[in-house]
Amino acid sequence: MAKLNRSVERSIKILEAISGNGLGSLAFLAERTGLPKATISRICATLVSQRWLSQSRSDGRYRIGPGFPRLGGEPDSVGALIEAAKLEIVDLSERTGLGVDLAASIGNGRVEIVDTTRQFSQHGIFPDCIGYRPSPFRSALGSAFLGALEAKDIARFSADLSRHTSGKDREAALSFPQKLRDMRINGYAAREAGYWGRAVDYGGIPRAIGVAIRADSRVVGAINLVWLAERSSVEAVADAHLERLSLAAKTIGDNLAAGGEGLTSPT
Repeated sequence: MAKLNRSVERSIKILEAISGNGLGSLAFLAERTGLPKATISRICATLVSQRWLSQSRSDGRYRIGPGFPRLGGEPDSVGALIEAAKLEIVDLSERTGLGVDLAASIGNGRVEIVDTTRQFSQHGIFPDCIGYRPSPFRSALGSAFLGALEAKDIARFSADLSRHTSGKDREAALSFPQKLRDMRINGYAAREAGYWGRAVDYGGIPRAIGVAIRADSRVVGAINLVWLAERSSVEAVADAHLERLSLAAKTIGDNLAAGGEGLTSPT
């Protein structure tokens, strides 16, 4: 019997654990695989360098990367978007001093946050947001994405999504046409005042402004600036940083289109 390569065997265990869970921290991978954290860290660093894995800069968790081989050669649109945006969101965050969230289309008029630069020590907001699907009517990311779609898709998705909402979400769904008009005048979508999104401790109530990301005329996601509401108003942040935010979104879209990946995002 041929002798097994332990490094390859360990790498496969790690990839299987991440693939099955979607995301994986060192602690999670150590528990799932039984391997020492130092060993996992070395293997993951190698896999990241080969783009088989990508690592979130906000919390260090790993996910399957854009270079991972897939049946039929289908590109990972989320991984491709993360790859196209990773330098831009860091630069945008450093230039504005604000947190930046990146969201990818998941179909049916919705997005999911796939990367962030949030740091509690700097922005006062915890970075526990990756994997969250923000409201299409109340969040900056969700509204920016939905509002950038074609009119027929906006109407169809809004009708479908509003059927499953209640309370403030329902009110926001019904008033979305007015919000859409405001977005087109202002050039951005704003997070609804007081909207928390989910029952977690953000460290303070956040505000945000967002714009859509397009690649080859397709709306593939959205990007936002996020900050503590007590630190600045929406208007002040928009006046200071909207041009830079919009340029970052365009650059990300251009990077994605140039790579030829991720352009078959779901609608």
